[in-house]
Amino acid sequence: MAGVNKVILIGNLGKDPEVKYLENNVAVARFPLATNEVWKDKSGAKKEHTEWHNIVLWRGLAELSEKYLHKGDRIYVEGRLRTRSWDDKDGNKRYTTDVIADNMTMLTVKRENEQDSQSDSETPASEPSATSTDDPSDDLPF
Repeated sequence: MAGVNKVILIGNLGKDPEVKYLENNVAVARFPLATNEVWKDKSGAKKEHTEWHNIVLWRGLAELSEKYLHKGDRIYVEGRLRTRSWDDKDGNKRYTTDVIADNMTMLTVKRENEQDSQSDSETPASEPSATSTDDPSDDLPF
């Protein structure tokens, strides 16, 4: 039976994605993602820990990240862990673990100054909110 290697993260980009194009024009993007954990200790003092994750996106996701993602943006990432090793300049074996993302959703609302040059008539109508206070029976599929 095969194992399961699945990671789900929601966090903020630590810097803009670095995108490189490999042979055959295949795009690969790398960036750090910060996730935060907040809790109260026994005395009630607020504690916080930030964990940094190395995110790797390939092909279309890499190209999207190059175009739309910026430092500080909040994203949702699904993927798998991959550990790689190398020898540093002193001959020591080094390891790092990357999250190879298969799915990515941008959670940061697009900023005003990044709007495409669409006219108001081309702007799509907004969809109803999932937290709408309208009649709940309107959301029923039957």
